[in-house]
Amino acid sequence: MSSKAINSAVNRVGQVTQQLSSQAPIKQQLRMSSTANTVHRLNTGAPMPALGFGTWQDKDAQESAVETALKVGYRHIDTARIYGTEPMVAAGIKKSGVPRDQIFITTKLWNNQHDPKSVEPALDASLKDLGVDYVDLYLMHWPSPFQDGDNKFPKDNDGAVIPGSADYVDTYKAMEECQKKGKTKAIGVSNFSQSEMERLLKETSIVPAAHQLEMHPWLQQHGFDKWHNDKGIHIMQYSPFGNQNPIYDGGKDMGKLIEDPTLVEIGKKYGKSGAQVALAWGIAHGRTVLPKSKTESRIKDNLEGDFKLDSEDVEKIDGIDKKLRFNDPSKNFKWNFYADLEGKQG
Repeated sequence: MSSKAINSAVNRVGQVTQQLSSQAPIKQQLRMSSTANTVHRLNTGAPMPALGFGTWQDKDAQESAVETALKVGYRHIDTARIYGTEPMVAAGIKKSGVPRDQIFITTKLWNNQHDPKSVEPALDASLKDLGVDYVDLYLMHWPSPFQDGDNKFPKDNDGAVIPGSADYVDTYKAMEECQKKGKTKAIGVSNFSQSEMERLLKETSIVPAAHQLEMHPWLQQHGFDKWHNDKGIHIMQYSPFGNQNPIYDGGKDMGKLIEDPTLVEIGKKYGKSGAQVALAWGIAHGRTVLPKSKTESRIKDNLEGDFKLDSEDVEKIDGIDKKLRFNDPSKNFKWNFYADLEGKQG
């Protein structure tokens, strides 16, 4: 190993050590852990409940949904600037009566504010709408920049999105400054390829605490999962039910993932549904899963997806990978997403 490589490795170790030394107070960690069931640790040392509550879509229903989710036991709320649900999340938290220090809140930076000068104001706006002084995790929603400004989807005369000029590395460096100021306890990314992740690690100083990406039993990405484990980056699975969401047109003609015979059969063993088994599979692999629902019964049912699968059942689910991806806006965003990853369009 060259002296340059050795120095780089030493610097990385020092960085992770520094992150661990700045972890949340033990008292706060215990309060959160006693409320949640399975809890994972980020590379900052902070606890993250393994089962989160997603707030994408159904904006008008999110205040009630978040209130219900917190009252039945969720302690991790996942939102984003583009969802338009941050004010509803704030109202739901207030109505639930659950103290702020018992809730892990994730939100995300949208593509129209990737310019480094826009990043902190974007986070400030999210903090204001969420009614909090800090978030627990701030993610770059996509590596692809749009034209910087107030328009979330800037378009040209032909209706095509106008790309921006910001480099995601510079965007991330501005997010690092937000973490240093305490406005977010941790930072990370979403929807990055492996090569994009590798460049980010090489050119920035804070290892992402988490990477949120599409992952489910039909899109398992074992190699990419191992890469994250080796780097100490936590994976958060969005769309953990695969093509359950009707927005994924490509998955309409192949049956639902949650009705996959392997998931259903394993579920019978535990008295669980195929959907609950899909969630338990992600948690068994040490990842966070982010189901969403506005229906009280399903909100409760999803929470019951945090249970322990026997190792042989985890292995059976590992064997049903179809390498099917349902979310790929490459054409609309004018960016070649997932270029080096598994996952053909469903």
